[in-house]
Amino acid sequence: MQTSSDRHEYPAHWEADVVLRDGGTARIRPITAHDADRLVSFYEQVSDESKYYRFFAPYPRLSAKDVHRFTHHDFVDRVGLAATVGGEFIATVRYDRIGTDGMPASAPADEAEVAFLVQDAHQGRGVASALLEHIAAVARERGIRRFTAEVLPANTKMIKVFTDAGYTQKRSFEDGVVHLEFGIEPTDRSLAVQRAREQRAEARSVRRLLVPGSVAVVGVGRAPGSVGRSLLDHIRDAGYTGRLHAVNSAFHEDQKEIDGVPAHRSVRDIDGPVDLAVVAVPAEHVPQVVTECGEHGVQGLVVISAGYAESGPEGRERQRALVRHARAYGMRIIGPNSFGIINTSPDVRLNASLAPEMPRPGRTGLFAQSGAIGIALLSRLHRRGGGVTGVTGVSTFVSSGNRADVSGNDVLQYWYDDPDTDVGLMYLESIGNPRKFTRLARRTAAVKPLVVVLGAGSTPQGHAVRATRLPHATVSALFRQAGVIRVNTITDLVDTGLLLARQPLPGGPRVAILGNSESLGVLSYDACLAEGLRPQPPLDLTTGASAEDFRAALARALADDTCDAVVVTAIPAVGEGAAEDAALAEALRSAAAADPGKPVLVVHVELGGLAEALSAAAGTAPQAEANPQRLPRAAADPGALPGPAQPCATAGPGTGSRLIPAYPAAERAVRALAEAVKYARWRREAADPGKVPEYDDIDEKGAAGLIGGLLERGQGLTLGTEETRELLGRYGIAVRRAIPAPAADAAAEAAHTLGYPVALKATAPHLRHRADLGGVRLDLADEEQLRRAYTELTELFGSPDELRPVVQAMAPRGVDTVVRAVIDPAAGAVLSFGLAGAPSQLLGDMAHRLVPVTDREATSMIRSIRASPLLFGWRGSAPVDTPALEELLLRVSRLVDDHPEVVAVTLEPVVVAPRGLSVLGASVRLAPPPARDDLGPRTLPAY
Repeated sequence: MQTSSDRHEYPAHWEADVVLRDGGTARIRPITAHDADRLVSFYEQVSDESKYYRFFAPYPRLSAKDVHRFTHHDFVDRVGLAATVGGEFIATVRYDRIGTDGMPASAPADEAEVAFLVQDAHQGRGVASALLEHIAAVARERGIRRFTAEVLPANTKMIKVFTDAGYTQKRSFEDGVVHLEFGIEPTDRSLAVQRAREQRAEARSVRRLLVPGSVAVVGVGRAPGSVGRSLLDHIRDAGYTGRLHAVNSAFHEDQKEIDGVPAHRSVRDIDGPVDLAVVAVPAEHVPQVVTECGEHGVQGLVVISAGYAESGPEGRERQRALVRHARAYGMRIIGPNSFGIINTSPDVRLNASLAPEMPRPGRTGLFAQSGAIGIALLSRLHRRGGGVTGVTGVSTFVSSGNRADVSGNDVLQYWYDDPDTDVGLMYLESIGNPRKFTRLARRTAAVKPLVVVLGAGSTPQGHAVRATRLPHATVSALFRQAGVIRVNTITDLVDTGLLLARQPLPGGPRVAILGNSESLGVLSYDACLAEGLRPQPPLDLTTGASAEDFRAALARALADDTCDAVVVTAIPAVGEGAAEDAALAEALRSAAAADPGKPVLVVHVELGGLAEALSAAAGTAPQAEANPQRLPRAAADPGALPGPAQPCATAGPGTGSRLIPAYPAAERAVRALAEAVKYARWRREAADPGKVPEYDDIDEKGAAGLIGGLLERGQGLTLGTEETRELLGRYGIAVRRAIPAPAADAAAEAAHTLGYPVALKATAPHLRHRADLGGVRLDLADEEQLRRAYTELTELFGSPDELRPVVQAMAPRGVDTVVRAVIDPAAGAVLSFGLAGAPSQLLGDMAHRLVPVTDREATSMIRSIRASPLLFGWRGSAPVDTPALEELLLRVSRLVDDHPEVVAVTLEPVVVAPRGLSVLGASVRLAPPPARDDLGPRTLPAY
């Protein structure tokens, strides 16, 4: 921890690691009095031109007075930040608070002058842009709202830093200097700019790891069989196109190579740059390796070594030190405890993993936090038997291990604009930043499918994650809102990914079923109904159907405008051979190629020689060219893991690499199709997400003043009844008045005030909202009925002090619903809706959306719960006023979005009638808002 001799303590929370434009990292921290030598050294390495741009005059060296001024700050009115790599400065920024006259000032002055200086060797890396984000966040924290800057016209790079930041600016030109002035509150444009830079930087940082020009394997054993030696063999045998080096400090000084690969005792001994180091040494030796790599300029590390956070508290501290150590040199880490990485691109051919064979090149990206699951994923996507070419093909594979640095979010940034990846498959044991993940997943899913398995158990010891109070079902709902296809098993992950990788998205839920097996057709039909699809009656071609019969039936189904997808069921006849199998595959291929706009799936049964024919169909590239019409099958090895769905026919020349996936069970095929249908619907809806409506009667300023006054009472506060009604009323949400009735006479007086008929309710926690227990009496038409009901309640349940009875005017009859909103520290603000009582409490039938909710999302929320038919006239009942319900959801969403101090809202029950609705109960909790790191400057997770 650094200290300062000035009047404010060192603000350690301003320290941050950032990813720069080229994918490298830097550390940003406050400048202190101890940095004098670093500052002088930094300045000596800046060109005369850059010094001139900074000081508007020749300024070859800093005076002692300058050094003191630039290193002594009060961290309020004068602040300096430095970007460092390897502990040395590469750039600085400072602000000085000024008054309206431009002279130094203190609070409440809210303007500051800002100035940058970037070492020439690091210009163009986005350092100044990152520093501007961080110095602006610091300034906002200290009550500064505007920055001014004076820049020479020739300093176009710095002018561009300011103009590209996304803030609204004023620019003037006077005395040969460009004067800039801009507010530093985040705007939609500044956030968009920041997130676009974040995507480019983080994608580039992953690309540096996956597309290295040179690789060093550190820890290569002299004898075969060690982890390091195996990694070296796998990289070499895959045909890696870059320069490969073997490193082991135990090599003899005169040893020049090992298995034809140049050998070195240290990374420092390697001539030329090293982009990636694959580290496989014991954990206690990793720090020395990191130092050597950092000093040699290595860009990134894949740490296979174990013995870190997965091993307990001591290992966790070792892992934190590893991350800090690597980032100090600008390196990113995959791992530790990683299975490795793979890039099948013919320009790279990198297999830096423990998998002994390189999967076949393809267009599916894989990410797994677990090494064991990574093995299972690769196994299901590999070919069985002698060859290990992938059935569907892999573009990239990343095993993050303990996910100390590079995470699924980083890989999403890379996949987003990776031209070699069409589908992303992810196995996640934990999510370090759910708010960021859903944001990135939504953007990625808008252009390519993302299929995820999320473990529901406890967080692995090696993962540092934020605590979340959201139930697992709620997280799943938020994933669906973001377009993520969430499945439950690795088998479903591969089945769904294969369909999405090779087939078009279905236009709807209507499914045609045809084939030569009546029983398979019926199973497929039932599976479609179970998954919410709309199947047509199966077309039985009979077991005597020829390949031409299949072709003609499939062609008719694809041409039918009432069909969105086709499931083909196929069983081979006894005694059929390779020729018949090939003819069937060709028939399906030709029909699908003639009408490529709809997905086709095959449900098949393996008999006789079909296995060999199907196996041959999925051969290596030369085999496929020789006979591309073979219909593939699942693995026949009884000792193998359950096989993935298989591609059964290529689409043929001129139609790309489209394959028809085949599944060994109808349920697996239909489950994959159902996920594709839901995803396609999300894509269509995402194209027009709707808008967050404005309401003229919302009093945002009045609500802010009320909240501020209430929070002066304490850190956390549950509002009283009248305070709740007042706050909700500022947002146009009327809560029916409930008058306490501590005695029968008070109940009668309350009823007289409200007017009959009334309801008498017990509000004690164990009876609240429990009409089934008898704690509610409705439609009390006069005082006699009211007093009788009051007596019954007190006789049954106890004294009024225990019951806490209230009297409330009767609301129009309707459907009881519940609306909730909560601020989760990890995921953010979440709005929830369901029917009150058993559907939501017992069955968990709730809809969830991230705030702010759009009008289209509010509509979909109401219709997405399983009990929604009760709102739309189920069994002859009157439909309720769902537009009024949608408006209520939107108003609650606006309230918690506008005021993050509102950390919880519950409206229960909300009685929705055929016309209008009534909010009969409400509670609101206030607290200081949790930090919104998604609105702050770009940072990597702290270690």
